[in-house]
Amino acid sequence: MDLDSPLGSVIQGSLSAGLEVRLHADVLVEDMRVGKFLVVQGRRSRFFCMLTDVSLGTSSQRIIANPPDPNDDFLREVLAGGGTFGTVNLTPMLMFTPNLGAGQKEKGVDLNGNSSLASFQVQSSEEMELLPVKTIPSHFSQVYDASERDFRAVFGWEDDPRRRNFAIGKPLDMDVPICIDLDRFIERSNGVFGKSGTGKSFLTRLLLSGIIRKQAAVNLIFDMHSEYGWEAVSEGKQFSTVKGLRQLFPNQVEVYTLDPDSTRRRGIRDAHELYLSYDQIEVEDIMLVRGELNLSEASLENAIILRNEFGKTWITQLLSMTNEEIQEFCEQKRGNKSSIMALQRKLLRLDELKYMRSACPHNYINQILQSLDAGKHVVVEFGSQSNMLSYMLATNVMSRRIHGSYVRKAEKFLQSKNPSDRPRPLVITIEEAHRFLDSATVRQTIFGIIAREMRKYFVTLLVVDQRPSGIDNEVMSQIGTRITCLLNDDKDIEAIFTGVSGGQSLRSVLAKLDSKQQALVLGHAVPMPVVVRTRPYDQTFYEEIGDVSWGEMSDEEVFTAAEAAKADLGF
Repeated sequence: MDLDSPLGSVIQGSLSAGLEVRLHADVLVEDMRVGKFLVVQGRRSRFFCMLTDVSLGTSSQRIIANPPDPNDDFLREVLAGGGTFGTVNLTPMLMFTPNLGAGQKEKGVDLNGNSSLASFQVQSSEEMELLPVKTIPSHFSQVYDASERDFRAVFGWEDDPRRRNFAIGKPLDMDVPICIDLDRFIERSNGVFGKSGTGKSFLTRLLLSGIIRKQAAVNLIFDMHSEYGWEAVSEGKQFSTVKGLRQLFPNQVEVYTLDPDSTRRRGIRDAHELYLSYDQIEVEDIMLVRGELNLSEASLENAIILRNEFGKTWITQLLSMTNEEIQEFCEQKRGNKSSIMALQRKLLRLDELKYMRSACPHNYINQILQSLDAGKHVVVEFGSQSNMLSYMLATNVMSRRIHGSYVRKAEKFLQSKNPSDRPRPLVITIEEAHRFLDSATVRQTIFGIIAREMRKYFVTLLVVDQRPSGIDNEVMSQIGTRITCLLNDDKDIEAIFTGVSGGQSLRSVLAKLDSKQQALVLGHAVPMPVVVRTRPYDQTFYEEIGDVSWGEMSDEEVFTAAEAAKADLGF
């Protein structure tokens, strides 16, 4: 902190409503931007704050009634700081109070800002204990721009040997990395939100790359639009592409595809094919896509009757039944013929899905589990099978089975307490999350269960969505870390702050973000909310984060390495 350049003085405020700061005459109000990170030096404590509002004030109504001529610079300078002034509102987020040793005197800042801060500076950022704000600074406490030391004290640094920190971006007005703690990030389910075109996919790739590089967890990514595994189109006036996770980490990422033809056309030569069978689909999965299949409540009730009678083969049995067999079944089991016939007719749409089979001799979901157990990160591409019926059905079926396997592993670990039995933490990434987590269907999806478990079985979600207001409030309150790009809809903005203490003061911050490469980060993985310029996903990032030798490898060498990795897994 530069003690010679205070920005203003605290003139009033409260713990609940925040602080009002009057800017000094030499400080340009236009330099004060919403989301800025500022520090208030109190008599005993240092307060880390976010700027949430900017306003103009005058000492007399006569100035407003008779404003100076726009060309009269002299009068404007005379009025500046006295007759006219700028004010900013700050929300304190964290405070630090040094422990004074015996014989040490408390030292603060006097009204001129001249007092020594030795007692604060002797403690390095590693030793600082940042606490929630329980009080506020006194009148006329001085406000300063946050220094690099302050940012490091709060957000750490990426090469900290004690933590898995990952730089997600930089402050709006400084060249200092802002880090999230990946160990805390994977402890709970998390969300990336923002309206269409704000860069959610690029931000998600950043986070996934950090998890892979820091080995914080293994990832299962349901890639609805084929944006994460291989090359994806970059936004902008000129056509360009950005690298996918498979290209950055050729030895650590596996691609599975539900549409092999589409994947081959995109140039991925070593993707695993993936098929599902009817006996893997349960009634709960059909309930999830009832809207896409236009199923009535009566049809679903009869689906339960069929499941109780035929077990796992209920769909295969239903699709092969004739009208006479349906009539006979209804007479014996007290089913409804018209509802069962309607169910049969609408389930025929599943035959249109390229990845559906009557029976699969090979268990592809177990193959994915083997990859995850081996520490490989899995991207499931949908290709042309990315309509909502296909996407919701496949992700729910696969996630339910994978989660069931993790439950068994976690229970074994809890019983044995053997570190070798501890499952690798798993992060499941889903797009269009409100389709799975809305109030009407959240009870039928495995994702609602995972979101509420809070990593009880070592599985969490990374949800990517442009309509957070469509997500059930109970689930939204369990989202640990929220990384939010620009949102315009008031309901979406309100949903972001569900379960967040003091969220109302941050609404204006979120509403004023730029439409590109800016995000508000708040929650479990960061000590306090912060607005960042997100890290560019470019050549520099590839070299910093990717496998050490990827940039020097030819395509042939990349695929040779991939084949070797497959051989290690026994494929």
